[in-house]
Amino acid sequence: MPPPLILASGSPRRAQLLRELELEFTVVISDAPEAEHEHLTARELAQLNAWRKAHAVAKLHPQAVVLGCDTVVTLADRHFAKPGNLKEAAAMLRALSGNTHQVVTGCCLVRLKNHSCRIFHEQTHVRFRELNNVTIQRYLRAINPLDKAGAYAIQEHGDLIVEGIEGSYTNVIGLPTEVLVEALKIFGIVD
Repeated sequence: MPPPLILASGSPRRAQLLRELELEFTVVISDAPEAEHEHLTARELAQLNAWRKAHAVAKLHPQAVVLGCDTVVTLADRHFAKPGNLKEAAAMLRALSGNTHQVVTGCCLVRLKNHSCRIFHEQTHVRFRELNNVTIQRYLRAINPLDKAGAYAIQEHGDLIVEGIEGSYTNVIGLPTEVLVEALKIFGIVD
């Protein structure tokens, strides 16, 4: 029997992607604060935060395999976190307009009982359409941007703002399922 799987995230999007993989899991939201170091690359920052989240929950559940994740949107070495308000969200969308940015999701799987840890990441290139203020305001009325890195969700009216992607679609949502499944095999969660 495989060990229990815990998602150390309150993200409904990540939980939905795990359900689509037909995995049994529970959610325990990590209280680890997210680091915001500008001197780290997007990959380093995403992996560091994923590690912090996973380990905070794993300390409470050492028998389980704990999955921590963090997604960073980056353009020209500028990281776009979750906006603090709608004005910030609009500014982020204006900065991303007409450009190709990267979405990097760091993942950490940890099981403290047997000292197992695997940290990995996925990167996807996302090209935004040229956005005018009318389109930006329309998009911000259609979704809640405040809980999303970069102030957008590709799966929620993404056709208004996204021209195309190169790489994993689920990574842009917040969980790179293709590489996650391979990592879960190592922990005996999937065959």
